[in-house]
Amino acid sequence: MTAPRAKSRRVTPPRERPVPRPDYRARPVRLSDLSVEGAPDVMPQPVPAPQTVSRASRRGLDAFAFFVANLQTGFGPFLAVYFTQAKWTQADIGFALTVGSLVSLLGQVPGGAFVDVARSKRFAAGLSVIAISGSAFALAMWPSFLIVLLAMAAHSAASCVLTPAIAAISIGLVGHARAGERLGRNASFQAIGNALAAAGMGACGYYLSNDAVFYLTAALVVPTLFALSFIRADEIVHDAPPAASPASAGAPAGGALRMLGSNRALLCFAACMTLFFLANAAMLPLVGSVLTLRTSETATALIAACIMVPQAVLAVCAPALGRAAERWGRRPVLLLGFAALPLRGLLFAYTDSPSLLVAIQVLDGVSAAVLGVMVPLVVSDATRGTGRFNLALGAVGTAMGIGAALSTSLAGLMADRFGSQTAFLGLAVVGLLAFGLVAFIMPETRRRDPS
Repeated sequence: MTAPRAKSRRVTPPRERPVPRPDYRARPVRLSDLSVEGAPDVMPQPVPAPQTVSRASRRGLDAFAFFVANLQTGFGPFLAVYFTQAKWTQADIGFALTVGSLVSLLGQVPGGAFVDVARSKRFAAGLSVIAISGSAFALAMWPSFLIVLLAMAAHSAASCVLTPAIAAISIGLVGHARAGERLGRNASFQAIGNALAAAGMGACGYYLSNDAVFYLTAALVVPTLFALSFIRADEIVHDAPPAASPASAGAPAGGALRMLGSNRALLCFAACMTLFFLANAAMLPLVGSVLTLRTSETATALIAACIMVPQAVLAVCAPALGRAAERWGRRPVLLLGFAALPLRGLLFAYTDSPSLLVAIQVLDGVSAAVLGVMVPLVVSDATRGTGRFNLALGAVGTAMGIGAALSTSLAGLMADRFGSQTAFLGLAVVGLLAFGLVAFIMPETRRRDPS
């Protein structure tokens, strides 16, 4: 008989003290946690990848800015020469130019609003180029009074669309972080285009005829549209359209007006630009009058030099100023441009030498380079994310036009009653007031993108 096998007993490990398990559940976010300085008001969004722009789009935008400047040069001083040769009276010439100026002044805001709602900024720019070319062709073919008035109105209306369209395409291509450098590059190519077009069209009018200038202007539509075709539409990224903005829901027009009226930076900038052009617009015509009285035989050549010198400075300095605006902020660059204006007026008041008057125009080039970059850049900063960039750009353009329109009357009254020296000093005082607004009221608008 075998003995029963002993049952194996299971060894029980000693009871351990329970250890609390970590709780991996997400802790609820409290409102107090978001009130810490520097914390966002909403949950952080993923940082967008930097925009990549093809070489074809960059070169296409360079060429487009260049040829647009060529196209617009034909509607400059050549208009008065052409109308005078056609035996127009000074009253008719002044009326035709006034029609263009009024349409340009009143069309700034509607033109910007049109670009805002346009699905394709390239299409808006191309349509404007075709309208400007058609206006030049009509001036050359049918120089009758009615056709000329319609052509001048069409050119001014198209220009009100073309300027914000170029700015929208530029910022849409490179993004807000690199907008300053891109706008500076645009200004540089436009200055080169203005200078070369003025020389080429002047030679064309001298060796051929004055109406040949407008045929050449009309023909420039071909290379301009060809350059525009190289800009790839899929690389242009824009802010949400106005309909997507909460401020514009239900009442787009009222939302736009509320946005413009409540934007402190935009209102300050518009006031600064009004004072700037109130002081600036009459300075060169006043210099022209002084040069004509002192050296009538060489006044035309000296005025041409006064126009060319700022264009050369603008072409050289604009890209560097755009980079400086991205590195140091908008206000330091604006202060540089606004400081050059009262200094220029002061030097004009106490300078008798014609060659020195031309040299002082270097300061005009500095101001032109600053504004060529900073006007669209500051407006873009102030309206970022609202979908109202082009509308606001048109509003600032209207303020600039009002200041320019009043400038010549103000300078003329001062020059007639007190002399040209007092007129220059008065314009310098207005420029100093504009500088003070920028220094003490204008806020910094640059925003640093999260990295």
